[in-house]
Amino acid sequence: MTGIVVLGSTNMDLVAYVAKAPQRGETVTGREFRTVPGGKGANQAVAAARAGGEVAMIGAVGTDDFGGRLRATLEVSGVDTDLLRTAEGPSGTAHIVVDDEGGNAIVVIPGANATVDHLTPGDETLIATANALLLQLEIPLGGVIAGAEAARRHGVRTVLTPAPAQPLPPELLAATDLLVPNEHEAALLAGVAEPLAAAEALLRQVPEVVITLGGAGSLYAARGMEPLTVAAPRVRAVDTTAAGDTFVGALAVALVEGRPMPEAMIWASTAAALSVQRPGASSSMPYRPEIDAEAQTRTRSAATRR
Repeated sequence: MTGIVVLGSTNMDLVAYVAKAPQRGETVTGREFRTVPGGKGANQAVAAARAGGEVAMIGAVGTDDFGGRLRATLEVSGVDTDLLRTAEGPSGTAHIVVDDEGGNAIVVIPGANATVDHLTPGDETLIATANALLLQLEIPLGGVIAGAEAARRHGVRTVLTPAPAQPLPPELLAATDLLVPNEHEAALLAGVAEPLAAAEALLRQVPEVVITLGGAGSLYAARGMEPLTVAAPRVRAVDTTAAGDTFVGALAVALVEGRPMPEAMIWASTAAALSVQRPGASSSMPYRPEIDAEAQTRTRSAATRR
């Protein structure tokens, strides 16, 4: 059995580091440029694998040089890439500007990801072996829906990150078990800005919601239960590019291991806090021993304060 299957995007992140992001029509001088393997799907796969999960990736890379690097990055992190397709043409790219506050602005060009609009032979078989299927919205909606519905047919838990934010079709919501938006995505989907109100609105469409709140932590809500908020560690952010994907990957591992949601959220927020203290996307993601050590430190610190 494969613990976690990720159906999603692979992108090469082209990252420019600047003191302040340019406004429209403005040119600024940056201090550094990096190419870093990323994409929300690949990021979540790497995060989950480094957090100790057994992970397989379904998606596509191109026939360019980036494609080989993207595949190799997944494999080095322990992700099974047997069903990662190679599509003729360029790989997906993400053009990212990171400022000195750790904030970012991103333009994604799908490339090979645009071909992942359906399941191919073997995809559903792999999904059926999983405990959880992780989905995002950087591949065509047709592919996302096909994956979610396959998971539903086989009783596999679906975890959807609704990013980039867009209206979600009813058939996708019907096949989603856990929705994990950030606060901006939650507000867009729910039509209300306040996170708790947004969560309550979203529960009319899906059974469980975790809203990530950046430095303020995360909020969990489920039908028939009292909402729960978990604080995030206080750290100095260097680059927040992959924080949400790190959180989701680690959260999935904790849930597959059978941890209760509060404990899973604390562990996932610890992983995300470690990632934002380093530059890059997949390159910033922590390994399980780091997460465990930091989580233990947080627990001891909390006990001392009490």
